Amino acid sequence: MIVGLGIDAVGIERIRRLLERHGERLVARCFATGEVRRPRDAQHVAGLLAAKEAAFKALGTGWSDGVSWRQVVVTRETNGQPGLRFEGAAASRAVALGADRQLVSITHDGGLAVAVVILENTGVLQH
Repeated sequence: MIVGLGIDAVGIERIRRLLERHGERLVARCFATGEVRRPRDAQHVAGLLAAKEAAFKALGTGWSDGVSWRQVVVTRETNGQPGLRFEGAAASRAVALGADRQLVSITHDGGLAVAVVILENTGVLQH
């Protein structure tokens, strides 16, 4: 059963300008260590930010309830698919929703990075 759904779009050019001005500070503020494989690639960073924003929406928190950028970690599965890991308040919120599976898809087209996040309760975990 779907317990959370979020979508977000981020302008790649806007992220390119932010990286030019704030580069390492932006990456350090928004991402966990090792999360960004290509920190100067605006398309890559925009996709990760879109996934995080979509996850906030799926959790139903936005940036409230103590959920912060670094508590939603975009991972890379061995097959190359993106994944998600929640930490801190984000993990607590996912547990409260009964989410035991996270699905994320990221795409880039027309100057945008777009991500969709689905949180599911597969019935494996009981809350």
